Amino acid sequence: MSKKESYTFKDYTNKVLAGTAGAIVIGLIANAILGGIFKALIPYGSIFGTLAMVVSTMQFLTPVLVGVLVAMQFNLNPMESVIVGSATFLGSGAYDATDAGIMLVGIGDLVNVMLISGIAVYAVRALQGKLGSLNLILLPIIVGAGVGTIGLLTLPYVSLVTASIGNVINSFTQLQPLLMTLLISIAFSVLIISPISTVAIGIAIGITGLGAGAAAIGITACTAVLVIGSRKVNESGTTLAILLGAMKMMMPNLVRHPQIVIPVIANAVLSAFGAYILNIQGVPETAGFGIVGLVGPIQAANMGTSILLVAIAYFVIPFVGAIVIDLLFTKVLNLYDHEIFKFVTTDN
Repeated sequence: MSKKESYTFKDYTNKVLAGTAGAIVIGLIANAILGGIFKALIPYGSIFGTLAMVVSTMQFLTPVLVGVLVAMQFNLNPMESVIVGSATFLGSGAYDATDAGIMLVGIGDLVNVMLISGIAVYAVRALQGKLGSLNLILLPIIVGAGVGTIGLLTLPYVSLVTASIGNVINSFTQLQPLLMTLLISIAFSVLIISPISTVAIGIAIGITGLGAGAAAIGITACTAVLVIGSRKVNESGTTLAILLGAMKMMMPNLVRHPQIVIPVIANAVLSAFGAYILNIQGVPETAGFGIVGLVGPIQAANMGTSILLVAIAYFVIPFVGAIVIDLLFTKVLNLYDHEIFKFVTTDN
């Protein structure tokens, strides 16, 4: 019998991040690309309503996908991988139990999703070869139901992380408008490549007006930096995925190369000035999206800003800024090279 490979805490962290990054792209990209289009086409045919429902529902599978892809990072077999996916979903917070039955409410708390996927993998590996002929019966119970229950118990405490960050960001709204715009833009630009949900925070704190606009602009600023950096070292499909909304696939890069926040914050500051001067507005439901599905720009236009000014704030300033910052930081100041933007799907 071959010796089981041992992993350090760092190995677990990197592999969980890598699996999560891939799962987020798979789970969210269909709705990010097609959701808005299908919704707009509903008046022209009922099939588009069905298609919109399908791509939207696909997002709810994200916790399962995280669990399965994290398990695959550790070379678990198909059955073990599916059980890890089940445990991850059960502990994700992606559903509510109501009198009417189970109701899906989102993709869950991503921090808890990552925590439970790691625990589930650890449990499966610890039990390998110890359950004998009862493996098929006991593994789903011990890991699927057992670790899933642990996830529900940790969820309220892990969710406090998101709530605490939301409270800090909410305090920014009490500041002078320009300072508020700068701080909110910076905060959301960094959060979008972290496990924290920008959409959840935007809705939870009820951020609106210029604050919501600044949040969306900050996310856009990060998107622009990632796109410009990614195109140098990644395949075009990876860069396109980032542009279309898969910024969180860069979470492993944030851990491996923390200096990635330098250009992100710089562009968030630059773009925030544009948002302030052009008075870009938003609502809680659009604060966490940036340019994904054109949600932010459309909302800003609906709230009175001209389409030209919206285009300048959401596309011209962030992307031109990202190009200038990229040249300045990589060619002039030599603060980093483009390898920090390299998307790696495995840590083997």
